[in-house]
Amino acid sequence: MKVLVANRGEIAVRIVRACRIEGLETVAVYSDVDRASLHVRMANEAICLGPPAPRESYLHIGKIIDAAKRTGADAIHPGYGFLSENADFAQAVEDAGLVFIGPTAAQIRTMGDKISARRTVSAAGVPVVPGTTDPLADPAAAARFAAETGYPVMLKAVAGGGGKGIRIVKDPAEIEAAFARASSEALHAFGNPALYVEKYLENPRHIEIQILADTHGNTTHYGERECSIQRRHQKIIEETPSAFVDEEMRQKMGATAVSAAKAIGYRNAGTVEFLVDRDRNFFFLEMNTRLQVEHPVTEMVYRADLVREQLRIAQGQRVNRLQHEIRRMGHAIEARIYAEDPQTNFLPSPGRIDHLELPGGPGVRLDHGLFEGIEIPLHYDPMLGKLIAFGNSRESALRRLKQALREFSVTGIKTIIPFLMRVLDHPRFVAGDFDTSFLDRHMADLRDEGAGRFREAAAIAAALYEEERAKARRPRAAEPAGGGPDPWVAAGRREAMGQGGGR
Repeated sequence: MKVLVANRGEIAVRIVRACRIEGLETVAVYSDVDRASLHVRMANEAICLGPPAPRESYLHIGKIIDAAKRTGADAIHPGYGFLSENADFAQAVEDAGLVFIGPTAAQIRTMGDKISARRTVSAAGVPVVPGTTDPLADPAAAARFAAETGYPVMLKAVAGGGGKGIRIVKDPAEIEAAFARASSEALHAFGNPALYVEKYLENPRHIEIQILADTHGNTTHYGERECSIQRRHQKIIEETPSAFVDEEMRQKMGATAVSAAKAIGYRNAGTVEFLVDRDRNFFFLEMNTRLQVEHPVTEMVYRADLVREQLRIAQGQRVNRLQHEIRRMGHAIEARIYAEDPQTNFLPSPGRIDHLELPGGPGVRLDHGLFEGIEIPLHYDPMLGKLIAFGNSRESALRRLKQALREFSVTGIKTIIPFLMRVLDHPRFVAGDFDTSFLDRHMADLRDEGAGRFREAAAIAAALYEEERAKARRPRAAEPAGGGPDPWVAAGRREAMGQGGGR
């Protein structure tokens, strides 16, 4: 089977690697600005889709299908984002006689429409947050619901995802403006302005369950991921297991997620997301009918390869492990590395990466598509990669992640690495005592506004560092034979070697 990867960046690299391990050939697609990208270099073949604008490249269904046909691809993996949860794309892939590595178009359509999803899982006995069961006709309909249930409420895009088209409303005076903004954002992001409203749970935790289902009737779950550290409804740190979830709750949530998936005969990888209150009551939020950004933390603790599982399921094979064979070991935490500047309210920081030092060591994994000299474009999501650390305990995983972040050096653009370090050092995070409002409550401290005073000094230091690196790269005249200093003496190591007795 030859697989076309309809995505870019770190997830495209991740999929290409999994395909190679499975012995499958790959086709990369790319826009003009991604011509030199790592996923393009790694794939067996590559096809240019055109201009950098997503609608002219990674969101252009016709161009992607054409690329698959021209290269003789048998299947398409959508990754996450872009067209990954687009039912029309999945249908177009199937209509072209290709395999869509994911659920069916009908399953994506059912769970992609948030109202349809709520109705479907509710009929299967899955608890849902109280809310409307039809799209809102106007702001007045939202106001009537809020008057009955009480404020705050949340306006949400029917076709939403990724934190887009969402507004929290705490007062009747805010309804009309919030409705207009959420509807406009939903239209821009998803092509559908429709909204629904649900009761807003105060300070919940966001916990999700990883699902795998094959075409032979097997549906399994791989435990939970804690995703409560969010900014603007977008996750930035995830971990498994959750410090809040005990074994009884884990089994109950897993069984509930499996029920939700079975309600639509789901196939391939997916994630059922829940909001959880302080009393450990959990409510269905949505189902992501694709691979999640944070899938590596699950892979680390369950010794799984979810992308290879996707590939096998798409080829008609059974899941690799049944539920009773799935065992968790240790703890994993992931930090998303964004090209954003926390000091300018997290504005994207496009540009050229001049220097790159990547972390490593036992229990450290970095999913990325970076290299020195790469241009980070403004046209796409600013996530550069994901840094994941594993340990036998949460404490050891956290220490490894912090050390890996210290080793991670990127110059030429801004990143949120310093911000992530401050989050991981916060006493509430260390204690596992947080919810989805954590960053909002502590943002002033975490952004470290005072750091701006040292920017000039940092810029001078960076310039001096780059000059020294440039000097080191300049060719030097060769030393006469036997005329140069012993490198071990120059490094100050000979004496230590003489005294220490070995390396």
